[in-house]
Amino acid sequence: MPAIVGVAQVLTLGNSSVFHIGDVYKIMPFSNAKTFSGAGSFNTGERLNVENKVSSTNTIDPDTLDQGNFLNM
Repeated sequence: MPAIVGVAQVLTLGNSSVFHIGDVYKIMPFSNAKTFSGAGSFNTGERLNVENKVSSTNTIDPDTLDQGNFLNM
């Protein structure tokens, strides 16, 4: 079913962001990244109480290859 969309104002988009309004056939990223972060790294809020007693981040990736995006065009 087609979408009827009014005015949209986009101030900024990141390098690998996707902006879509209405019907869409295919959304594909053109870049990828791998992020390693410890416990409580991406917490946000006004009243945040994080207690990480003992924490370690496993960055070992034995297969070394992840799903690529080389077919995204």
